[in-house]
Amino acid sequence: MSGQTTKLVYLALLITFAVVIHTIESFLVIPIPVPGAKLGLANIITLLALMLYGFRSSMVVSVMRTLIGFLIVGNLISFSLSLSGAVFSTAVMGAAFILYKKKWISILTVSVLGAASHNVAQIVIASFVVSQFHLITFYLPILLLLAVPTGVFTGLSAMYLYKVILKNVTVSHSLSEFRKI
Repeated sequence: MSGQTTKLVYLALLITFAVVIHTIESFLVIPIPVPGAKLGLANIITLLALMLYGFRSSMVVSVMRTLIGFLIVGNLISFSLSLSGAVFSTAVMGAAFILYKKKWISILTVSVLGAASHNVAQIVIASFVVSQFHLITFYLPILLLLAVPTGVFTGLSAMYLYKVILKNVTVSHSLSEFRKI
């Protein structure tokens, strides 16, 4: 199998995992008194795609997860909120990942920034959709506080999966080949 084909297969698997996690999470009831607060577990896969394949691939995973998730469980308003949060947070994580590669920040910081930016995008869009701009001043500080533990969990999970994947790369692919894909 060529390197490009292998990459497409792995990206398809990552998208599938992200869709499954996104779908399951949509049915979970979080015991937090903040409407719309979620753990953001599918972002584990987006961050993992960023670590393995870079920004463009992580954006593909993020957008495809959102589109397919919308087709499975969503409505138009939740889709617009989810897509805005996914695209903005992936863009922020992509920019922060550059700082991570320079060893200026940790992958946990990249993840927390992604969680926080996801919340910012969703609250801004929600405020426009319902024409209630006080949501920004009321909900955003709470959601930013919640972004820290969820971002740390997402980052730790992605780091663990990254190490497992690199440790268990098949014999036919060296680690350097896998990272080039």
